[in-house]
Amino acid sequence: MDDPKARPHDGKGRFVRTLSTAEREAEAARLRSLGWTYQRIADTLGWANKGDAHHAVSKVLRDTVQEAGDDLRSLELTRLDALYVAATEVLEREHVTVSNGRVVDLHGAPIPDDGPVLAAIDRLLKIQERRARLLGLDAPVKRDISLTDERAAAIEALVEELGEQ
Repeated sequence: MDDPKARPHDGKGRFVRTLSTAEREAEAARLRSLGWTYQRIADTLGWANKGDAHHAVSKVLRDTVQEAGDDLRSLELTRLDALYVAATEVLEREHVTVSNGRVVDLHGAPIPDDGPVLAAIDRLLKIQERRARLLGLDAPVKRDISLTDERAAAIEALVEELGEQ
C-alpha cells in the first residue's frame, strides 16, 4: 500500500497528488463517516499510523471530495445532536443524594444531588464548543480600530526606540 510519505513530488519539495492518493483519501473519509477510528482506517488502508489517516481525512475535508466532507460533517453534527439530547435528559432528571446505597433525606424529603446536573451542564457546554468549531462559528471577529494622531505618534516613537535597541 502506498505510504503517504513516499508520494512523488514536483521537484520543489511539494507532493504531487495522484488519482490513487485522492481515492485513498476519499476512502479514508468514507470510512470515518461510518464511525471507524483513525487507527482502524490506517490499518485497513496500510498507512503507518493513525496520524496518516487523520491527515488524509483532514485533507479531504479541506481540499477534495467536498461531498464526502459534507457527509462527514453532517454525521458529526448528528452525533453531537444525539449527545446533546442525552445530556439534556440527565440535566432535566431529578437526582437525589445517595450514601452507602441509601437515599439521604432531611425531614423525610430526599436531598437533591446537584453533581449530575452540573456535570451535564459542563458536557452540554463542551458539545456546544465542538459544534461551534465544526461549523466555524468561532472565527475571529474583525474590528475597525482607529488611532488618534497622538497615539499614532506615540506608537511611531516606540517603534523607533525599539529599532535603536
